[in-house]
Amino acid sequence: MTAPLRHPVPVDDRRPHAIVIGSGFGGLAAAIRLGARGYRVTVLERHDQPGGRARVFRQDGFTFDAGPTIVTAPFLFEDLWTLCGKRLADHVDMVPLDPFYRLRFHDGSTLDCTGDPDRMRAAVGQLSPSDVAGYDRFMAQSEEICRIGFEQLGHVPFGSFMDMVRVAPDLLRLSGHRSVHHLVSKYVKDERLRIALSFHPLFVGGNPFSASAIYGLIAALERRWGVHFARGGTGALVTGMVDLIMGQANTVRLNADVSRIIVEDGAARGVVLADGEAIRADLVVSNADVTHTYGKLVPEGATKRWRPAKLKRASQSMSLFVWYFGTKGRRADVPHHTILLGPRYQGLLDDIFRRKTLAEDFSLYLHRPTATDPSLAPPGHDAFYVLSPVPNLAGGQDWDRLAETYRERIAAELDRTVMPGFRDQIVTSRVMHPGHFRDELLAPFGAAFSLEPVLLQSAWFRPHNRSEDIRDLYLVGAGTHPGAGLPGVLSSARILDQVVPHGSTVAT
Repeated sequence: MTAPLRHPVPVDDRRPHAIVIGSGFGGLAAAIRLGARGYRVTVLERHDQPGGRARVFRQDGFTFDAGPTIVTAPFLFEDLWTLCGKRLADHVDMVPLDPFYRLRFHDGSTLDCTGDPDRMRAAVGQLSPSDVAGYDRFMAQSEEICRIGFEQLGHVPFGSFMDMVRVAPDLLRLSGHRSVHHLVSKYVKDERLRIALSFHPLFVGGNPFSASAIYGLIAALERRWGVHFARGGTGALVTGMVDLIMGQANTVRLNADVSRIIVEDGAARGVVLADGEAIRADLVVSNADVTHTYGKLVPEGATKRWRPAKLKRASQSMSLFVWYFGTKGRRADVPHHTILLGPRYQGLLDDIFRRKTLAEDFSLYLHRPTATDPSLAPPGHDAFYVLSPVPNLAGGQDWDRLAETYRERIAAELDRTVMPGFRDQIVTSRVMHPGHFRDELLAPFGAAFSLEPVLLQSAWFRPHNRSEDIRDLYLVGAGTHPGAGLPGVLSSARILDQVVPHGSTVAT
C-alpha cells in the first residue's frame, strides 16, 4: 500500500510533473532543485522511510545512521535551503569536527587530521620530519586539483565527448591518469603518511592504487570546507530535505516500489509501480542504482550505450560490512571518527578489489557519534558503528554464514586496540553486510558505492546525468557523474539545473 508522508498536492496543480525514483541524497536534492524550477515533484521510495543509503536505524533507544557520517562541502546543502528561501542553520545544526578523524596505524602511532595547516604540519613532522616539505607540496597539488576537478568540473554535465577532450590537458597535467597513491608517493616517503594521504578514495568506493589522482582533491576539500556532523545524525539532513520538498507543495511517497519506467516514442513518460499503478509524468529522474535503472527499469533495447550486458561487465565498487552497537558507559577517549589501519595496505586492497577474497586482516572505520551528540543514545550510553571494507559479492562469500564470525573478529580487534573490555558493555547490536546492499538497495553484487571510480568510469565515461538514448530520463546518485560520496551525489543533482528545461517551458 503506497502512502504519502503528507497529503499529496491538489489534482488541479498545473505544474509539469516530474517523478524521482528513490529518496537518497541525490534523489532528494534533485526533487528540491526541480521544485525550485517550477515542477510538481513526486518522489517514490520503495522503503518505509526516506534516505536510501542514508536511512536511520532506531533500536533500544539508540539512533544509528545507516550510511554516510562525514559531511564535507556543506555549502551544497546550504544551496538547497537557499533555493527554498530558507537557511540551513535554522533547521539543521552542522557541527564542525576537530579533529576530522584520528588515524591509528598498526604500529600504534596516530595522526589526528585537522583543517589547521600549522597543526597538520606539526603532526606530520612528529611522524616523519623529512616529509614536512613534501606534505606541503602535496597539499598545494591537492588544492589545484580541487580547484579544477571539484570547483570547476564537479557540476559540469560531461554530456559530450568533447567535454572530455577539453579537460584532458588539465587531467594529464594533474596526473589524472595516475593513481592517488602514485601521486602521494611522489611527495612523501614515510609509508604511514602515504596511507594517510591516499586512503580517501575509499570514502567513495575507490581503491587508492587504481582510483584516478583526481581524487587527491579530497584532502584539500576537507581543509577548505571542513568535516561536519549534523546534530541528530545524518538522518536530520534527510528529514530537513523532505520538509523542504513538502514546503514546495510536492510529495514523497513511501512503500512505492517502481517496477518499470514508461518509455513512449523514445521518451520517459512516467512509471509503473509493483502493484500495477501507473503514474504519468513529463520527465523521470532515477536515483536508483544506475545498473538497476538501465538493466531492470527501462524496456529492453531502449538504450544503446548502457546495455545490461555492458553494465554487467563494468567494474563495481567494493562492499561494506557494518556493525552497529550501543554500550552502557561512555568512552571519552574514543574520538568521533577513528580509522584503524591493519598490518597491510596494498595487499589488503588487492584482496578486496582485485582478488575479491575475504582476508584474515582488515582496516576499520569506527564512528562514535555520541562524542558530539549524546542524544543519539540513552543517558550514560554510547552509540557506535564500525565499518570494514570487504569484497563485493562477485567474490562469492556467503555472508549469512560468515557475518557473526566476522563481527566477532572485529570486536576482538577493537578490544585489543582502542576499546578494551567493551564487549561486556554491549546492550544492543545489529549488522549490515553486502547482501543488504544487493537486496535492500538493489545494488548489483552488493556494491556499496555503485560503479568503481576508475578513470575509464569517470566523467564522460560514467553514465551521464541526462540519458543519451531516452529523452526526459535523467540520472543522479553514486553511479552517475561525478560519483559517490555526499559532494558527488549532491553535485549530480546540481547538474540537473543545466540539463533539465525550466518547468515554465514544458508543455503540460
